[in-house]
Amino acid sequence: MSEDRKPDWPGVALHVVTGKGGTGKTTVAAALALALASKGKKVLLCEVEGRQGIAQLFDVPPLPYEERRIAQGPAQGDEDGGDVYALAIDAESAMVEYLQLYYRLGGRTSRALDRFGVIDFATTIAPGLRDVLLTGKVYEAVERNSRNKKARRYDAVVLDAPPTGRIAQFLNVNGEFGDLARVGTVRGQTERVMGLLKSRRTAVHLVTVLEDMPVQETADGIAELRASGLRVGGVVVNLTRPKALDDEARDAAIAGLLPRAQIEEDLAKVGVDVTPELLEGLLEEARSHAERRRLEDEQRERIAALEVPTYELTRLPDGIDLGGLYELAADLRDLGMA
Repeated sequence: MSEDRKPDWPGVALHVVTGKGGTGKTTVAAALALALASKGKKVLLCEVEGRQGIAQLFDVPPLPYEERRIAQGPAQGDEDGGDVYALAIDAESAMVEYLQLYYRLGGRTSRALDRFGVIDFATTIAPGLRDVLLTGKVYEAVERNSRNKKARRYDAVVLDAPPTGRIAQFLNVNGEFGDLARVGTVRGQTERVMGLLKSRRTAVHLVTVLEDMPVQETADGIAELRASGLRVGGVVVNLTRPKALDDEARDAAIAGLLPRAQIEEDLAKVGVDVTPELLEGLLEEARSHAERRRLEDEQRERIAALEVPTYELTRLPDGIDLGGLYELAADLRDLGMA
């Protein structure tokens, strides 16, 4: 991104990243956190599914319920990158913290409840309560209010959220619980959380790949988010392939109209012993690639019709390691997402 171009999401404090399984949701969330951690900014990367995906990506030990520094964001211009912290949020630990912050229960009392299984029992008989606690902790990390004065403050929080199929339900659960709790601390807390999630300070980004089912799920997810009053962010099209063929060559390859004689001549010029079998194999490979390109281009058209900002990330030939994450982070920043 050029120095004078501003990011597409000014004022957003909470970036929620969702996507169908297998699209690289956690990878994109991690890359976005790195991209946001520029010019000395502090970013918190959270996960709520208990998979320890962040620890695996950054090659660090499993994350406890504690904010830990795991990386430094890429430098931008003459300024060093800021720090990226990570937190694995589990409902039981979040409930203990909630009881300490809002009900003044000491650590010993809270741990006793946990030891006797009271907290696990509560989250089991009321499954939605688990999501209330998870989103409540994310809210606390964004707001860092007067009840938690000693906690570290962040310029942005990135949430590696549940998959697209249940993202609207996950983010809306506080509203449902708030309706059940007519008054009191719970009602006030759920209203504050929903106030953040439905504000311009939150954006829900969706990750997809250029295949029919993930694109359809992305479209459905956007519709559900909008119907729920939640702000849709951008669509990250992950794992794309370089466009080796232009549209004209793509159509010619599909129709079997590539110039055989010219191809054979070009191969001979670079010392390839061209046989009919080799030429036929190459033409079939070109046709297969062109067919795949056409299908991907059709999915691009469907994504464009969603009318949201779109960011394409190319598939890395060597897979994802820490260096690859920084490469993706730089791409997201150059594309204007951070």
